[in-house]
Amino acid sequence: MSGCIPASTHDSFHEKDKNEVVEMSVLMSCYNIDDLAKLARRRIPKPVFDYVEGGADDEVTLAQNISAFRRYQIVPRALRDVSSISTETSIMGCQIPFPFYISATGFSGMMYPGEGELAGAKAAAKVGALYMASTFSNRTLEEIAGVSDADKLFQVYVLNDQRLSEELLRRVKQAGYKGLCLTVDTVTGGNRERDARSGLSIPPRLTIKSVMQYMMRPKWLLGYMSSPHSMALGNFPNMPKVSVTNSEAFTAAMGQLFKKNLTWADAEKMVKEWDGPFAIKGIMSAADALKAKEIGATAIILSNHGGRQLDGTPAPIDLVEEIRAAVGPDMEIVVDGGIRRGTDIFKSLALGANACSLGRAYVRGLSAGGEAGVVRALQILETEFSRCMTLAGCTSIDEITREHVKRVD
Repeated sequence: MSGCIPASTHDSFHEKDKNEVVEMSVLMSCYNIDDLAKLARRRIPKPVFDYVEGGADDEVTLAQNISAFRRYQIVPRALRDVSSISTETSIMGCQIPFPFYISATGFSGMMYPGEGELAGAKAAAKVGALYMASTFSNRTLEEIAGVSDADKLFQVYVLNDQRLSEELLRRVKQAGYKGLCLTVDTVTGGNRERDARSGLSIPPRLTIKSVMQYMMRPKWLLGYMSSPHSMALGNFPNMPKVSVTNSEAFTAAMGQLFKKNLTWADAEKMVKEWDGPFAIKGIMSAADALKAKEIGATAIILSNHGGRQLDGTPAPIDLVEEIRAAVGPDMEIVVDGGIRRGTDIFKSLALGANACSLGRAYVRGLSAGGEAGVVRALQILETEFSRCMTLAGCTSIDEITREHVKRVD
């Protein structure tokens, strides 16, 4: 009969719906960001999981980024009318529903083959969150921008090739990104020993050492092998093509992209070329924060790259007060590193930050369940932060002040 759906097709639709229900049930059983990490560990190969979770050298900074938040206690104010609260604020010229956003992470096709960064951008749009795209995304910046009309930021490096750098900025502007973020702490790679031990390369390649670990995650492996985007550097289509068995040419070309003799003059030039909201990521001192302000940056992101570059650096949360005092009230400050709870975000704001950025918290959700996993991560943090505001007696972001935290050593 015309218009009838064949039984086999109907059954496939039913099976798909059933799988989605089961998947959502699994994600809803993740009650915090660490639960998402446990789920991700079961779904992605160990070398990729270690890449997500690992840090440099002895991983001291990685651990301290998290533990440093415990040095700050929340001091609630009693008998406040908190029947209605607002978590809205703004950062980098964008209005956002809560004071945190998804930070740029490269090579997301490793964490979630196929969609990669598109899954994160879709999730952000679904809940109204701000998304920052990476220069080293597997998908093109145009594809990511096209996911939704929501505001987005773009993270960039200073490239060796001036023409290529200028072309990249032109594309970012044309795609409609609202703000630019220059990362300055990666002039060379950190000593990430977990990756060396697990045999990970970027992009992943099949070696005798790693092949069994990838085969233990057949769903991931099938998705990675079948997607044309998994081994692509989306924003640089002329990069050498690679396979999972040969990535040497790609790796060599990657090493030539970065400008090694990066200076403040390069940053200032980019600030002027962009002529809009501009953040410098990787600031770890009051002196550098003041220099960033001097050259025209509108925001600074306190970050040690998640403990993945130089081990032994301070936790970003411990720098907020000093740097806020140095730059004054007008420059925007973002805390990047160690955010695992909504209470961490509250403490950051109370000490003087404007917002927080999510790296591992976001990637854990992406690795655990793609778009739905990222939505779950954002929902967890939004719920925790809103609850914290209510219990602390704050009805708006402006009411979160230094009186709400106490440092204990």
